[in-house]
Amino acid sequence: MRHTKARYQLNRFTSWRKATVNSLVRNLLLRQSIKTTEARAKAARALAEKLVSLAKENTLAAKRRAYKFLGDHRLVSLLFSDIAPRFNNRLGGYTRILPLGRRRGDDARLVIFELTEKKIKKAARLAKREKGPTLEHKEIEPEQFKEKPKTTTAVQEKQRPTEKQKPSKGFLKGIRGIFKKERDSL
Repeated sequence: MRHTKARYQLNRFTSWRKATVNSLVRNLLLRQSIKTTEARAKAARALAEKLVSLAKENTLAAKRRAYKFLGDHRLVSLLFSDIAPRFNNRLGGYTRILPLGRRRGDDARLVIFELTEKKIKKAARLAKREKGPTLEHKEIEPEQFKEKPKTTTAVQEKQRPTEKQKPSKGFLKGIRGIFKKERDSL
């Protein structure tokens, strides 16, 4: 009998389910926010919370136990040095599940599974707002922007076919192309 053996089975064999949950938790720790189904997020939540609690201990034994699940030294060091210090003043609730809606194909509930304390990169956010280069890139001198004269030979010009640019298809022309095909007609 399987009394008190409740878990999210995810319609997989045990090894497949463990691999799925481990993969979700790894991606959550790397990206801090992932989009997945509700059942998978609920299954991965327990392991993610356990790993963050383990990382707050910051001992060698805890690092080895975390490596058992994560399988990557860089990810373990990221967890212990960057993620765990953010949650020092929390006793739990390291992750949250935000509903997104339903998936079109199979009507599964989609959610955003994320850490509650996320690290926001200011340089990336400012670059997106300004549509300019990020602050991490070095400054480019104006000399590098100067155009070099284009030299083409007669052989290269002969090899290029002269084609007129086709006008871009409008929305309706694209739909007509889907429904009207020569092979479909008798």
